[in-house]
Amino acid sequence: MLMKVLSVSEREISRIDTLGRVLEGRLTIVRGADILSLSRRQVHRLLATLQRDGPSGLVSKKRGRTSNRAHSTALRQHALALVREHYSDFGPTLAAEKLLELHSMRIGRETLRLWMKDAGLWLTRRDRGPRIQQPRYRRDCYGELVQIDGSTHHWFEDRGPKCTLLVFIDDATSQLQHLQFAASESAFDYMRATRAYVDQHGKPVAFYSDKHGIFRVYKPSRKAEQPPMTQFGRALAELNIDIICANSSQANFVIL
Repeated sequence: MLMKVLSVSEREISRIDTLGRVLEGRLTIVRGADILSLSRRQVHRLLATLQRDGPSGLVSKKRGRTSNRAHSTALRQHALALVREHYSDFGPTLAAEKLLELHSMRIGRETLRLWMKDAGLWLTRRDRGPRIQQPRYRRDCYGELVQIDGSTHHWFEDRGPKCTLLVFIDDATSQLQHLQFAASESAFDYMRATRAYVDQHGKPVAFYSDKHGIFRVYKPSRKAEQPPMTQFGRALAELNIDIICANSSQANFVIL
C-alpha cells in the first residue's frame, strides 16, 4: 500500500489542527474563525473541504510547481555569464541596469541578487565581515601631531551649567597637553584654546580632529578653485598648521 507524503507548512498544520478541533466539537465555529482570522463563511468552506478531501485538500496547490514568472535556466546562465565577464565588481542593482541597458535583458534586481549570491558573485553584508582599516602608527616626534576634540557634558554636575571640555592630546605620547572648558564647541572657543596651547607648547605640524563642521566643509562649492576651508581652518593656515579630519584621505588609520 502506497502512502502519500504531504509537504505542509507550519501555518497549514496550525489551520488543520484548529479545523479538526472544530469538527470534534472542542471549538465553536466562531472561536475557530477568531483563531484563524477568517470569516465564519470561510471556516465553513474549509471544514467542507477537510471533510471531503482530508488534510491534503488544505495544502496549497502551488507548492512544488514552477512559478509562471520564473526565468528559464538558459536565461539565468546567460545573465550570470555576462555579469561574470563584464560586471563582476558591480552590485546587483547596477548590474541589472546594465543588463537591461546594454543587453536588453529585463531581470529584477532581487532576482539577480539571488542568482549572483548562489553563483558566488555577490556577498551579503553579513557575509562580507567587518572592513579592515589600514593602520597608521603614532607619530615619532613629540608635538608633531596633536589630536583635538570636544566633549559636552554636565562637568560640574548641579554646580554649574552644561559646558564643553576641549582636549588637546599629543599623538606620539598620548599625553594630555591642554584642557580648557568652553561654553560650546565653537570655532572661537577652539581658537582661544589653540592660542593657549601654542603659547605653552609651541606650534604642532598638524591637528587631527573628528568630522565636526568646525573643521570640515561638508558641501563644498563646485566653482571654488581652492579646497574649501572653515573659519578655524583658515586661522590654522595663517599659523602654517595643517588640519587632518577623520576618514579623509590623510587619515585612514586607527589610533593604536
